[in-house]
Amino acid sequence: MTVSILLFLPVVAAVLTLFFKNEVAKHAALFFALVELGIAISFVTGFVPNASVQYLVDLPWIPQFGIYFSAGIDGISMVMVLLTTVLVPLIILSTYEHQYKNGKALYALILFMQAGLLTVFTALDGFLFYVGWEAALIPIYFICALWGGENRIRVNIKFFIYTFAGSLFMLVAIIYLYLQTPSKLYDIHSFYELSLSLKQQNWIFWGFFIAFAIKMPVFPFHTWQPDTYTEAPTAGTMMLSGIMLKMGIYGVIRWLIPNAPNAFAYWGYYALILSVIGIVYGSVIAFRQKDGKRLVAYSSIAHVGLIAAGIFAWSVQGVQGAMIQMISHGINVVGMFFIWDIISRRLGTRDISLMGGIAKVAPKFSIAFLIIVLGTVALPLTNGFVGEFLLLKGVYNYTIVFAAVAGLTIIFGAVYMLRMYKNVMQGELNELTATFTDIKGSERLVLGIICALIIIIGVYPQPLLHLSEASVTNLIQTVSAKFTATKF
Repeated sequence: MTVSILLFLPVVAAVLTLFFKNEVAKHAALFFALVELGIAISFVTGFVPNASVQYLVDLPWIPQFGIYFSAGIDGISMVMVLLTTVLVPLIILSTYEHQYKNGKALYALILFMQAGLLTVFTALDGFLFYVGWEAALIPIYFICALWGGENRIRVNIKFFIYTFAGSLFMLVAIIYLYLQTPSKLYDIHSFYELSLSLKQQNWIFWGFFIAFAIKMPVFPFHTWQPDTYTEAPTAGTMMLSGIMLKMGIYGVIRWLIPNAPNAFAYWGYYALILSVIGIVYGSVIAFRQKDGKRLVAYSSIAHVGLIAAGIFAWSVQGVQGAMIQMISHGINVVGMFFIWDIISRRLGTRDISLMGGIAKVAPKFSIAFLIIVLGTVALPLTNGFVGEFLLLKGVYNYTIVFAAVAGLTIIFGAVYMLRMYKNVMQGELNELTATFTDIKGSERLVLGIICALIIIIGVYPQPLLHLSEASVTNLIQTVSAKFTATKF
């Protein structure tokens, strides 16, 4: 069995979902997403955790232009495949309490987007990587445009312009690398084998970096994110924050640094500075937010800044921390946005200052909310702890100053997250919150799974770390051996 089944099943499922009525479509979408998860689990059970590429498919696509349908899974890809296939069923299940107009189209777009995401995470051909990148962008554009908030058109146009413009820079970099290969192939290993001058690598570095920095997003390329997360429907926000932003992080690890190692040796320091600035910036702005969903959006900028800093520090600890933290952040941020979706549906507002006392009438909801908050602030024995510890260790090995500043994300995050929880859940009930009802049905199931994952990964993260360890170590050693320049 090859990775192609993971890539094509969501496409087929998306088409089939369009033939169902809206109420049936969500059940069909959930079924297909669970089948996809089952396939991913079977891949994990048969996966040999070394540095090799497994479940490989390599077929001629447009061979006269050096384009092949080439995809496979190594330890780094496997972590991303798990993240995608675990979160998509949870995101679909989280929509069960909503009634969407033309809901079957929404679920078809989510499934189609899943195919694009998995293509990005498994592609070994530069052209295929770009196709997957754009295939993930188009569905989320329509999800936000059709089911978003009042300002969705203005916000969505800004989001599309930012991300599409970044994609064009990346496409130019990919085509340039293709033209340099002796055999004129888009194959990633042919790219890795090129011996480009430092000047050439600088152009490659910035072509990829702009695209990936926008997608993550890294300061100052972040300005599309808070508005888009706020205006998007909750399912769209979850897809964006839980999975799609990891495309940028993955791209840095897989495509940017290995293809421009000497440019990275020079510019990586400045990229690390931008990442650290983003940590502080996102945290400070989060303090000032009264809208719960917007607070989580700025919090995400801070946490992703730490992940990016760990990668740009370029050590086994930093990149391994990024791998597990991508999973942890995805789980936690989906949980946080679902929490605010529940609150918004029940109260008709996300204004934190209007709330209080909800724990008295919704004890199950309050426990789930607290566990997700604790995971987000990286309490020991929750999923956020091990990733942030490894990330900070990686940055510390680079420079203690950046580690000290980056560590502020843990302190700031604990302050504004716990303050948010206190203002919403504790204190006295008021006329608005007195009518709040506890979670039930699909809400309880989604939050229960998320809380279980937070605890299980926090207590025993080793299986996830083991999946990617050999591939990360091999990549670090291979790229580091190519460093010959320190100054442009």
